[in-house]
Amino acid sequence: MSEDTGVDSLKLERINGFDGHVRGGLLVHPDNSNLVYSLGCNIIIENLSNNTQSILSEHSNSVTCLAIDLSGKYIASGQRTYMGFKADIILWDYETKKPIFKRDLHKVKVEALAFTADSNFLISLGGRDDGAVVIWHLGKQEALCGSPAQVESAGITKCLTSSKCNRNMFVTGGTNTLRVWQLDAPNRKIWPTDVKMGGGIKREVICIKMADEKSEKFPFMFCGTSTGDILGVNLNSYQMQFVVPGKEQFSLGVTALATVGFREPNTYDFLVGSGDGLVGRYEIKIKVDKVSHKVSATFKHHAKVQPWMDTKIKRRSAITSIAKRGAGHMFFVGTENCQMYRFNYTELTAKLIKTCHSCEVYDIIFPYGMSELVVSCQYEEIRVWNIVTGEELRRFVCHNMTCNAICITRDGKRIFSAWDDGKIRVIGFSQKNLEMHENYCIADTHNKGVTAIAITTDGRKLVTGGGEGQVRVWEIIEDPIQISRSRGELLANMKEHKGKVTSIQIHPMDHECVSASSDGSTIIWCLRNYTRKQIVLANTLFKCVTYGAKGVHILTSGTDHKIGYWEVTDGSVLRELEGSKAGAINTTDIASDGKVFITGGEEKLIKVWKYNEGTVTHVGIGHSDEITKAHICPNRRIIVSASKDGAILVWKFPAELSSD
Repeated sequence: MSEDTGVDSLKLERINGFDGHVRGGLLVHPDNSNLVYSLGCNIIIENLSNNTQSILSEHSNSVTCLAIDLSGKYIASGQRTYMGFKADIILWDYETKKPIFKRDLHKVKVEALAFTADSNFLISLGGRDDGAVVIWHLGKQEALCGSPAQVESAGITKCLTSSKCNRNMFVTGGTNTLRVWQLDAPNRKIWPTDVKMGGGIKREVICIKMADEKSEKFPFMFCGTSTGDILGVNLNSYQMQFVVPGKEQFSLGVTALATVGFREPNTYDFLVGSGDGLVGRYEIKIKVDKVSHKVSATFKHHAKVQPWMDTKIKRRSAITSIAKRGAGHMFFVGTENCQMYRFNYTELTAKLIKTCHSCEVYDIIFPYGMSELVVSCQYEEIRVWNIVTGEELRRFVCHNMTCNAICITRDGKRIFSAWDDGKIRVIGFSQKNLEMHENYCIADTHNKGVTAIAITTDGRKLVTGGGEGQVRVWEIIEDPIQISRSRGELLANMKEHKGKVTSIQIHPMDHECVSASSDGSTIIWCLRNYTRKQIVLANTLFKCVTYGAKGVHILTSGTDHKIGYWEVTDGSVLRELEGSKAGAINTTDIASDGKVFITGGEEKLIKVWKYNEGTVTHVGIGHSDEITKAHICPNRRIIVSASKDGAILVWKFPAELSSD
């Protein structure tokens, strides 16, 4: 049951995407069969063989860090929250997928987590507003002890890792701070030792990898820095002993590290990820002078690749995670623009296996009569997804422009897209390679960008709304021989809205349409003589409008938290419902049978309503940012919703409300 009494919870079936902004947020479980990663306030456990997902949804805001203990029994996750509040840490049981305990001690954000080697303790690091290291006793489910992560003269501590063989050792690093800690559990204390950098060296440490289990004689840790080099620190003397590479440093910093193997004499094999999107296989060989005992190191690269260059998505992005599977013969890489790659270690070849919107999703729709595909848009991009498997099928890119809205012809051959440069780009599919490309463009449609769009069932008329408040009707004239010569001719320009047009929907019979605006008006237009039929006024900024059951009503919603039922014939109000407890309602959609509709908005909840009764039957909790669009699929089996953080969530439509 949800927080609303008597209201059931929507079942979250699948999450499409992955949050690449979480540093070290892509992990391979020790069973080598599952990936663990986060998106928004959810943690996803995805099976590598059959692509099925288990979703852990107890966080109230975006997950910021993840950790798995060496045995694979526990998963730990931390989140961010709002200023003045404390952020949750949750310990999960991997087998049952249930939380063992939830605790909050750090202010605003949990920066990093790590388990001790014996899995008895969890170490947590707070963010810039907290700056503390806390040890949690897993058996007693309580905080054991804590300490400030850095001295007052140092900068912010950003990363944390623990030893794999010494249960009492862990390391923290950040801006001008690098400390090795010893845990004294019986006395409930932790003791820091600052690493001796020597030579006035100052660095911002981004990532740390301890290799103390590789060599008993030379236990080292390696620290990737924002300046693009790697620091080698001897864990016996707590002294930085070498910096590699010498001159050819990594562009935009070393952002991810993984040790793959140790070979005699004193040679470490590495995987390195950089801020410019490079993944490389490297070797560090440590040498000790027999006379002076001075330690030096040689740095050699065996292979390197920029995985984004090997795909059709040629966009550079920082590497934020490197996760080994087993000994590292296969490993996975996560990038800051929310893409996931699978690598073969020997050949260092990459395959793109998962993508996600990296910023706000402005629109998402189902093609007519299809429940397996959805089309979505964001800044610069339009994407086509298989919503069942989560696979991205096609992508269209228009650089430095934002796609505000999309609509699709009933035959599915054309996507009409509305862009903030005032153009309508008509996207088609190549018959040879099925790639998306621009067929033709209708230029100068609105002088403040195209903000809403809809097309008639026959595909001959297009209705657009702009940022200046005008609603325009276009006749689509396509050249059957040379599609690039097709065009749109302006039929009417209707100027009554005083603010941005936020939503347009055409009546199922194509004889009229309705437009909503941020000026507080919703207008029904005749598409035969292009005049106003009715106008609805309210003290709100209308966000969305849709035709209700059989097209005799319209449903509106906006910033006043209310859902309005209005009569099409005379514009009179029939009913007003309190649709949201907090925040605007950004989207509504009605099922194909007209008996059920859904809403979503700043409240971050998907609500399922009975149309005639006006009551909420189900609530979906899972988004960590405000919902921008939501739709019910044509066969009423699933609901898809998209949000400002780029997440696309798939919900199971309640079986008791689905009628054939």
